[in-house]
Amino acid sequence: MAISFEVLHKDIAARIGRLRVGERTVRTPALLPVVNPHLPLITPREMQEMGVEAIITNAYIFSKSADYRERALQEGLHSVLDFDGVIMTDSGSFQLMVYGEVEISNLQTIGFQKDIGSDIIVPLDIPTTPDADQERAEQELAVTLGRIREGHTFLGPDANLAGPVQGGVYPALREYAARTVQDIGFSFCPVGAVVPLMETYRYSDLVRVVMAAKRGLSPSTCVHLFGAGHPAMLALGAAMGCDIFDSAAYALFAKDGRYLTTHGSLKVEELSELPCPCSVCRSHTAEELKRSPERERLLALHNLYVTLAEIARIRQAITDGTLWELLDIRCRTHPRLLDGYREFLRHAVDLERVDGVSKRRFFYQSAESCGRTEVLRYQNMIGRFSVGERVLVTMTGKVLEGYDSVLLYKPPFGPYPVGLSETFPIGQSEVPEWDADMMQAGCRGIRRLADANPESRLSVLAPRRWVELVRAELADIEVLDADTV
Repeated sequence: MAISFEVLHKDIAARIGRLRVGERTVRTPALLPVVNPHLPLITPREMQEMGVEAIITNAYIFSKSADYRERALQEGLHSVLDFDGVIMTDSGSFQLMVYGEVEISNLQTIGFQKDIGSDIIVPLDIPTTPDADQERAEQELAVTLGRIREGHTFLGPDANLAGPVQGGVYPALREYAARTVQDIGFSFCPVGAVVPLMETYRYSDLVRVVMAAKRGLSPSTCVHLFGAGHPAMLALGAAMGCDIFDSAAYALFAKDGRYLTTHGSLKVEELSELPCPCSVCRSHTAEELKRSPERERLLALHNLYVTLAEIARIRQAITDGTLWELLDIRCRTHPRLLDGYREFLRHAVDLERVDGVSKRRFFYQSAESCGRTEVLRYQNMIGRFSVGERVLVTMTGKVLEGYDSVLLYKPPFGPYPVGLSETFPIGQSEVPEWDADMMQAGCRGIRRLADANPESRLSVLAPRRWVELVRAELADIEVLDADTV
């Protein structure tokens, strides 16, 4: 049973894809709800009816279960769980991270997963925790890579084995691990041991870890972000190029009486309204939900509905080329998530190489919009403009005599010839009243023009309110006050 991945649409580093596992197919980005056979708040069959195409369960729990071990070996996972889609199994690495040890070897868990009919098998990788020093991270990574090679040899090159990427919080180790796993020959690679980062809101570290792993992986590799499933961070995960997410959050939060939304989680006891169009929220009032004897199950259903809806919303944004706009909104739901967004923008050079050249629109939403790939790509192109000896960049549209070339100006991009006024991104950008951040970004575009044309003499015609800022940004370029010339 081979695993293959086909990319259909792209936006930023996100992809809409088709993951094929044997005869089964999953649309990506996709959420794999975690299924515990002993605590089925929502059955896999119900999940399938909700649109879930793949689930993940724990092979270690099955191997130690008096109720399910023999049934799984005799009937197979799909029959036991009554699920027709893709079933991925974790090896026991989660228990290894939580408890420090498991009573199973790497080949034992791989063999057991194969015997119960798992569609995607995971070796017993070591999840290096964020507090581990580099020496320990290197040692644990060496063990993980050894186990991956062992599993690859045991099952054969065409097996349905995942290649986990470990390495702790050290980007160089993550990139090395990714390149090594890629060289072994994997097309499905989970980025592991990131749950502690998300639990402690270390989204900047999460971005550094994932982006490092992505640098080492082929663009044709399906990337799974282990344990990521809160709807507020899924857009960030997808934008980084993660295709598969899994989470037990829908059930864990329900057990704790928490109601998931795309902007965080709320205690159900504090709700006076249910601000969601799912079937649970439309058939119950807040008070009825609080008092219901099935409250935990109803909350789990709502939480899963919200998460699946966010996955669908992300897929649509990728298709429309508007993921940046969705990402900007989602990453303002928590200060640490905004930190992660800003760290993500620091990788714009890498992102620009994979992002689409033309999109439906550029919608300026915040200072962070100045760091988007569209701005970077446009400013990289400015050096190719053909200009004369005397060049005027007019911020007002007013034209002065005596110039060989006249360029218009639109922040945050910078100068542009009139011939580009209807092309992307100039013609398809929605920009509010100019602010200092976008003006500074636009001045970087003017600087790029000046550096690319050292033989030309540039002048900038600026509105009076912006003359001081433009002069500060472009100290060696003539800046004229539009109100006095």
